Amino acid sequence: MKTKERILIENYEIIEILKPERLKEFRLPLFLESVSAGFPSPADDYLDKKLDLNDLLIKNPAATFFVRVQGDSMINAGIYSGDILVVDRSLEAKDSSIVIAVINGELTVKRVSYKNEKLFLTPENGNYKPIAITEEMNFEVWGVVRSVIHSVI
Repeated sequence: MKTKERILIENYEIIEILKPERLKEFRLPLFLESVSAGFPSPADDYLDKKLDLNDLLIKNPAATFFVRVQGDSMINAGIYSGDILVVDRSLEAKDSSIVIAVINGELTVKRVSYKNEKLFLTPENGNYKPIAITEEMNFEVWGVVRSVIHSVI
């Protein structure tokens, strides 16, 4: 069972936060050969090992949480509405990091950017403008996005 926490701001549900639980190991086959994204290569019947998605996606379980995305401000970074972000609170946000941040009580996912010694949260969609972070704002970075999970169907 997943642990869910819903964040409400003025009675509006804005995001779903899921905490990882590792009650059992879940390993899937990992092929020795990579798949070609260009010209097809002959199929190999060799498996390298079993892959545990927890090991692949979660580097620090105690500091990791999942967030479901709502909106389209990060589509040019490959983050779409409905995607699940793997967020690590133990990582330090740097220039160009994609982060989950709280600005005046509202959660957002944006890219950190520094310009002329000023901090901005920059969307990855030309329909949105960067947010200049000022001292008057209540601002906090909750964590750095480590991975994006989305369906292609």
